[in-house]
Amino acid sequence: MNMIRNAAPSAPDLDVGARDQALVQLGRRLQADRYRFVSVTPLTQQRNNARDSSRLARDVRDVFGWNRPFEDGLLPAAELTSLLEHGVLRAHDGLWASQVRWSSLGELLLVHSSYPTQAHDAVFFGPDTYRFAQAIEEHLRSSLAPITRAVDIGCGSGAGAILIARARREAQVLAVDINPTALRYTAVNAALAEVSNVSAWHSDILQGTSDDFDLIVANPPYMQDPLQRAYRHGGEGLGSALSVRIVGEALQRLRIGGSLLLYTGAPMIAGVDVFLEQARKLFDGVPGWAWSYREVDPDVFGEELETPEYAQAERIAAVVLTVTRTG
Repeated sequence: MNMIRNAAPSAPDLDVGARDQALVQLGRRLQADRYRFVSVTPLTQQRNNARDSSRLARDVRDVFGWNRPFEDGLLPAAELTSLLEHGVLRAHDGLWASQVRWSSLGELLLVHSSYPTQAHDAVFFGPDTYRFAQAIEEHLRSSLAPITRAVDIGCGSGAGAILIARARREAQVLAVDINPTALRYTAVNAALAEVSNVSAWHSDILQGTSDDFDLIVANPPYMQDPLQRAYRHGGEGLGSALSVRIVGEALQRLRIGGSLLLYTGAPMIAGVDVFLEQARKLFDGVPGWAWSYREVDPDVFGEELETPEYAQAERIAAVVLTVTRTG
């Protein structure tokens, strides 16, 4: 989920702009048609779309899930014209293609960036999103601590914020990001989910927010990307720097009894967890903090091990860190 740094915060705003009303209407149409699509890894998407039988879209799921180009006649003419006018669709080599994707998350339907996610402001959604969602849902089921104020750092599609808002209707939930596209999509997705307790803010981590929180969640970029694309680049330390920074800032803003839940990637070098070695200095053995840490997938983004940046890494694990302020 995205975090673009070094931009000034603005006032909260979840109003769906006029150009995005077309996205809301499309989302409701897809919901009514019981559209479902599970987003996969980019490599799996690439392999599926490379098949000869998958060159052209044959149905709506191919258009808005697999992002395959399509011919005239697949969508009603009026809908095609409207989506083109609002920038949801574009011309593509004599065909048409969607500028966005739609993915299912339980009962939710969420809009995010089209495949391939190469733009600097791309809003990524995929297997990490599903694991992040599972971690949030497990925490909400197991924790008895009251939640009146929560925040999803680097909200991307808004999935984390929306899940919390649905489960804790009494809570004020902030969805923060500095990527304007992420905030747009969060507004659309919150409208589709019919949650009124989500507010979207431009914020560099928590710098554009005030007061403390009962729950802070984050799923930041965690790769060391040579192109430093904001949706993907987690900084130095093989992509761990941003995650460590989030831990440091979040712990300063937790109320007593409040928790930070961070889903991220942890590169391993000679059996040493690079992320945990840095992050634990902030809370391990420090009075007033309790924490837990687990690997939810021992091996993700294995193709990165072939790049120069990861020449020394053995593997990258998907991990969940939970830190609770006890006093």
